[in-house]
Amino acid sequence: MTPVRIPSILVVNGPNLNLLGTREPAVYGTATLDDVVRLADDTAQAAGCATTAVQSNHEGELIDAIHAARTTSDGIVINAGAFTHTSIAIRDALAGVGLPVVEVHISNVHRREDFRHHSYISGVADAVIVGAGIDGYRLAVEHLARRLTGV
Repeated sequence: MTPVRIPSILVVNGPNLNLLGTREPAVYGTATLDDVVRLADDTAQAAGCATTAVQSNHEGELIDAIHAARTTSDGIVINAGAFTHTSIAIRDALAGVGLPVVEVHISNVHRREDFRHHSYISGVADAVIVGAGIDGYRLAVEHLARRLTGV
């Protein structure tokens, strides 16, 4: 009997998200990155999926994780932080791996500085969730889980 493979979701967090809980709590809230990872994992498990989480302040490390997802994951949730607005390389990596992608931002980037209004990632994302706080990760994982499991 062939074991059933559980769909896997890569949760990518970019620069400065390691400071969640202490960095600008009026903008990003008081939840920590550990809280985000736990929320994503609990949500995925409830939906019959698994998660792997990565956070880096280095663009190349994020790209390497996205490339590796080609053979380890079935979808990607990404909060690329400031790289959202600057990184064509991360956009190209997401497009290149051909996996479904949900872009997440804790704050409503459209109510913030003008430079945050443009996202290189949105053009390759299947869905974009902004301004829902860390609950955006739950919504993103639920969306991908439904797509991956058909439930």
